[in-house]
Amino acid sequence: MSASFRKIKSDVRARIARGDWSPGETLPTEADLAQRYACARATVNRALRELADEGLLERRRKSGTRVRTVPLRQARLDIPLVRREIEERGAAYRYALVLRDALAAPDWLAARLGLKGAAPVLHLIAMHYADGAPYQHEDRWIALDTVPQASTADFTAQGPNEWLVAEIPFTDAEISFLAAAAEPALAAHLGCRPGDAVFRMERVTWLGGAPVTFVRMSYPPGHRVTTRY
Repeated sequence: MSASFRKIKSDVRARIARGDWSPGETLPTEADLAQRYACARATVNRALRELADEGLLERRRKSGTRVRTVPLRQARLDIPLVRREIEERGAAYRYALVLRDALAAPDWLAARLGLKGAAPVLHLIAMHYADGAPYQHEDRWIALDTVPQASTADFTAQGPNEWLVAEIPFTDAEISFLAAAAEPALAAHLGCRPGDAVFRMERVTWLGGAPVTFVRMSYPPGHRVTTRY
């Protein structure tokens, strides 16, 4: 039975999420994909065109279709690497993984990301230090249905932010900035008092409508964020 354009679209998205086709890599031709999926070339064309409209693919005449190296729709703020932030300040960077747990998404996360049922997620808590002082507390959740390879990735030496930026493209991002009171566990990590006001950023990224990750990044009192555009 020939594949529908929706099935082809879903399969291409999944292959990109798994890393079968990396950012910047050219996909097989429409003719080759039509043969692979046992369908008409027009069906493949529609699937790839919709993925291009969503910002996941880039299509050019004569040069084929490739995975975008950057999303079509992106916030003015790039997704930063905390290691680079710290080193650009002239400080020594250190990273530590505090917690790693694979579990079913809690209700609040399922609602936030639009996950169905007991969707599997990977929960990671990490600390980033500048010259030995707490710089960022990273509380991250990765949707394993979208990024299954995260379940076997080694996050003891490399932070999940760096790994995701290198491995997984995204098409949409939502970023929130807020002040929050440090709960006791967070205060202990950041070296401040419970109840102290801390700066917090929350970010969600999606890959063609499928959730990739939700992260809550908290900084010690007095942290400043500056951007230029």
